[in-house]
Amino acid sequence: MTPANHPTIPQSRIGVLLMNLGTPDAPEPGAVRRYLAEFLSDPRVIELPAIAWQPILRGIILRTRPKKSAEAYAQVWSDDGSPLAAITKAQARELKGAFGEDVIVDWAMRYGSPSIADRLGALKDAGCERILLAPLYPQYCAATTATANDKAFAALAAMRWQPAIRTLPPYYDDAAYIDALKRSIEASLAELDFAPELILASFHGMPQRTLERGDPYHCHCQKTARLLSDAMGREIRIAFQSRFGRAKWLEPATDTVLAALPGEGVRKVAVVTPGFSADCVETLEEIAIRGRETFVAAGGTDFACLPCLNASEPGIEMLRSILYRELAGWVSPA
Repeated sequence: MTPANHPTIPQSRIGVLLMNLGTPDAPEPGAVRRYLAEFLSDPRVIELPAIAWQPILRGIILRTRPKKSAEAYAQVWSDDGSPLAAITKAQARELKGAFGEDVIVDWAMRYGSPSIADRLGALKDAGCERILLAPLYPQYCAATTATANDKAFAALAAMRWQPAIRTLPPYYDDAAYIDALKRSIEASLAELDFAPELILASFHGMPQRTLERGDPYHCHCQKTARLLSDAMGREIRIAFQSRFGRAKWLEPATDTVLAALPGEGVRKVAVVTPGFSADCVETLEEIAIRGRETFVAAGGTDFACLPCLNASEPGIEMLRSILYRELAGWVSPA
């Protein structure tokens, strides 16, 4: 029998924590400055010695970039707030009860709110003795998958009574992911009032030196595009967006490709962003707005930026499938 003064012990549960990149709390320079300061101070993101990088970050970037970035966020902000946060929250909501009543599905951001540490603590307080960390990055990159896990591990390091932990592996070549992409893209294409002459898959870029240091991200992106092309039975060209700084980044660059396509005779294009699990400023502003402007200015006539998997039926079915697989042995068979 439990002693009268024994602390309350919650019912044993299992947790699933969906983790995505992050977002400022508001589309205004102060909030963006705080977000960028955290994001660009991560040594997984900027692989330069802090003694060399921090003066540049504090002296130039954080004085000039927040205003421009805030303007970009303002163009995609909604009543629900940041698209990335709203969609990740919706994904968690749609997965509620998917793995049984004793499995709690929650969500967190690597940078900004809600924080990974806070949500891990909440899951632990709710009785989760086993937690699956689920970075929602199909292709592995140290600057995304690894740093999300790092933040979770740092929070765990401060716990006296830690839960058991599993991590979701990258799913860039998973049949369920490729099928979900195919279904989502084909449904979006069917709604267009034009037939694209080319599908361009735009992935987030990274410095070339990151590839040279052994990061598998570039290979994962290439395989995703190849498998998707095979599944759809049509060519899918690949490009990389969001260049930052003066270092050489992965090529070809998305903006350069979009500017060149009309000159190659491609005047109708659809852009997909399969490296993003949820639409965000990089898809809704950088591609859907600025990418369109670049393409049309170069002579393009028809442009579409197709939505990410988000909380769509194919997207949620895919997440349910791959998460259930990683929960094997923790939850009863469906």
